[in-house]
Amino acid sequence: MTRSGKIDIGILLLLADQEFVRGLRSQVTAQGFDDQGRSDGFVFRTLNDGPTTISGLAERLEITKQGAGQIVDDMEQRGYVERRPDPSDARARLLHLTERGQAALTAARKYHQNYERRLRRTFGDEAIDTFRDILTHMAGEAQVSTPHFRALMF
Repeated sequence: MTRSGKIDIGILLLLADQEFVRGLRSQVTAQGFDDQGRSDGFVFRTLNDGPTTISGLAERLEITKQGAGQIVDDMEQRGYVERRPDPSDARARLLHLTERGQAALTAARKYHQNYERRLRRTFGDEAIDTFRDILTHMAGEAQVSTPHFRALMF
């Protein structure tokens, strides 16, 4: 707590994020997706935008090709992602979401939407719109507008 007796806003943001992730994990686990990794959601959203190569995924997620390859290998073993030949380049393989991957993404998106609906019922549309504006400002408009971030949106 600060001298004013209020909890530091950075700590509140961290705690709110942790609680959101706990709720999300609980929800998707209850729907049969109890094996998700920390990076899976980013990969789901990126591939939902369309198939890409491991290099393309690495670029979009701003990680190394080796890191992307490890994530994809793991997600492929768990049945969320599959590699298919690129029809325009026989040497390339495109990454696609499987039905399981698409279902996991749908479950996560549903949680996100329901979470926001609950906040809107509790605090009202104006408060949540203001909260969204504050978070956008905190993240930085330039950051929120990057192609990397845009790939993660609904």
